[in-house]
Amino acid sequence: MRIVQITPGSGPDFYCENCLRDSALVVALRARGHDVLLVPLYLPLGTDVPAAAGRTPVFFGGINVYLQQKLALFRRTPRWLDRLFDARPLLGWAAHRAGMTRPEDLGETTLSMLRGEHGRQAKELERLVDWLASQHRPDIVSLSNALLLGLAREIKSRLAVPIACMLQDEDAFLDSLPEPYRHEAWTTVRNHMSDADVLLPVSRYYADVVERRFVPPAGRTRVVYPGIDLAAYAPAPAPPDPPAVGFLAQMSPAKGLDVLVDAYVRLRRRGRVAGVKLRVAGGRTTAEEPFVEALRGRLAAEGLADDVEFLLHPDPKAKAAFLRSLSVLCVPEPRGEAFALCVLEALASGVPVVEPRLGVFPELLEATGGGVLYDPGHAEALADALEGVLAEPVRARDLGARGRAAVVERFGVERMADEVASAFAEAQRRFAGPHATA
Repeated sequence: MRIVQITPGSGPDFYCENCLRDSALVVALRARGHDVLLVPLYLPLGTDVPAAAGRTPVFFGGINVYLQQKLALFRRTPRWLDRLFDARPLLGWAAHRAGMTRPEDLGETTLSMLRGEHGRQAKELERLVDWLASQHRPDIVSLSNALLLGLAREIKSRLAVPIACMLQDEDAFLDSLPEPYRHEAWTTVRNHMSDADVLLPVSRYYADVVERRFVPPAGRTRVVYPGIDLAAYAPAPAPPDPPAVGFLAQMSPAKGLDVLVDAYVRLRRRGRVAGVKLRVAGGRTTAEEPFVEALRGRLAAEGLADDVEFLLHPDPKAKAAFLRSLSVLCVPEPRGEAFALCVLEALASGVPVVEPRLGVFPELLEATGGGVLYDPGHAEALADALEGVLAEPVRARDLGARGRAAVVERFGVERMADEVASAFAEAQRRFAGPHATA
């Protein structure tokens, strides 16, 4: 099967689990004999599998998207000029400035992208479809998330191929937009649901969100859990001494890093787990630097600065070593998310997790048995849960071992690739029905 996977690039400062999922999926599908092309949008991909995209051009380059949104002149400029703004070094520079975008700008651009061929970036869509037609005419095109569904109608019309769309946490992004863009964007996404021949939510929890809030056509959704390359993770030969609490995600309030720091301070004040460390790894944008510095200041005021480590943008080897250095992992996402790849990575490393009773976390811990849930919204409850795991090392090892066994059995990237390929074949059958005589 000839597959095109279209994925927004996250740039060098953002820890993007969707990028990790898509890159790992592309590599696994290729290993199963499929011809797969990973196409980045906006920015170069910053992932654990950088070779997955190779030197494929970046489409809808972030600078051109911004200029075309703001100035009508740039909606008519020649390609040679647009190409200058798509240069990877310049896009890398723009990625560092991402935090400077106003919410109103984000709302306007999101809505324009959702309008596809009728949006202000229409010439970028034409360029993408022309390139796919000439370079890699696919059997199916897969979109990384529902915010890309504005591309679907033009791709289907020009290339006569089915569209698959993965679904993960779009509701949180849409809800964050200011009005009137929030309402208009929600309405537009719902109108585009029928443009996808198959929709792939990443968990049962998120499938329920999709059914309730996105209102897709009946029979189009199919849950496919993400998977990881199990060969990249292994348990440490012995538990860390002193023990360590870990965090692996974007260093932002949206991922609950401030909640974890609060719980860690409480844990240290109690003094029942001697010398416990805090290790934080992931991405950080310029907009998040003041937030992280404020957390550093609080830790310093508590006399804990030397017991906390911040590890920026770990590569695959550094991430695996980071996970092996932990006693427990916690990413206390305050909203509840569609999936949490970090939970699989921790459990594959034999590290138990403590997570809020929100979103996908109950589903994941029911499936793996590799951790503990706590009632969200209370740092004291999180400190209690962390202490309960750290104070009982035998129990912690059992949770980690049970979780690793479940991940090995159920959450390998090969299983994800097989289920996605099956879903793509289903999309082809659905699409071929009305087009069989075309």
